[in-house]
Amino acid sequence: VQLVESGGGLVQAGGSLRLSCAASGSMFSINTMDWYRQAPGKQREWVADITSGGKTNYEDSVKGRFTISRDNAKNMVYLQINSLKPEDTAVYYCSADYVDYSTIGHRNFRSWGQGTQVTVSS
Repeated sequence: VQLVESGGGLVQAGGSLRLSCAASGSMFSINTMDWYRQAPGKQREWVADITSGGKTNYEDSVKGRFTISRDNAKNMVYLQINSLKPEDTAVYYCSADYVDYSTIGHRNFRSWGQGTQVTVSS
């Protein structure tokens, strides 16, 4: 499964962005999809996830400002980010846990996108 993020950019504090992540491939089924972020000089951190059934979880610091959603028919996941803060500046990565039906035993794998830069100016 290949993941491609889009929607990042430069935005002023208080603004909003909607990140998108498109999954492509063949003979797969995606379970949980996640968003992570990595700020300059820091480790990558988990931000939010969503199950195939739509159950969501958020890292405490983004609750109320970030909303994760997905369109299973389109193999898309989104991250709506509101009330952006300078500390939200990071590269945002999409990740997916999926089943590959082309493998013996229908193995699980995890795939990562290349990331999209979000920069918030104060």
